[in-house]
Amino acid sequence: MSSASSSVRRIAATVLAAGAVVGAAALPAAAHDGHHQRPRVEISRVQADSPGRDDHSNRSLNNEWVEITNTTRDAINLRGWTLRDDDGNRYRFDNVRIASRATIRIHTGNGRDTRTDLFQDRREYVWGNRGDTATLRDDRGRTVDTESWGRRHH
Repeated sequence: MSSASSSVRRIAATVLAAGAVVGAAALPAAAHDGHHQRPRVEISRVQADSPGRDDHSNRSLNNEWVEITNTTRDAINLRGWTLRDDDGNRYRFDNVRIASRATIRIHTGNGRDTRTDLFQDRREYVWGNRGDTATLRDDRGRTVDTESWGRRHH
């Protein structure tokens, strides 16, 4: 009877050890899934109302902008991603890499793209001063982040 009891204990110990290994392996996966609740790339700031008079000058247009921030440790290529307003105005990112923990500002007017500033090359304002929604979508069309302000458009 003592040999049967020791066999049962050995089997129980083996099952418990296997369960601990499986539980430990599952834990990082569950923690990782929860991590993706926050967007990897997010709309971090919006300046919809250009300071001063809305005189349609390139300077005024470029003082209307949206900032997006890469919150991860890895650079991300935004090729094919889009930034859109409620009226359907859309900016499509070309071969743009956003560095780890970096921010890029997307201006409405004309300019020369750099690592930190991109230009939509528009001659009209995009973002509604009284209310609008900026929507960032990835290259598969999935919404990554949105930022709304003021009176919402329907």
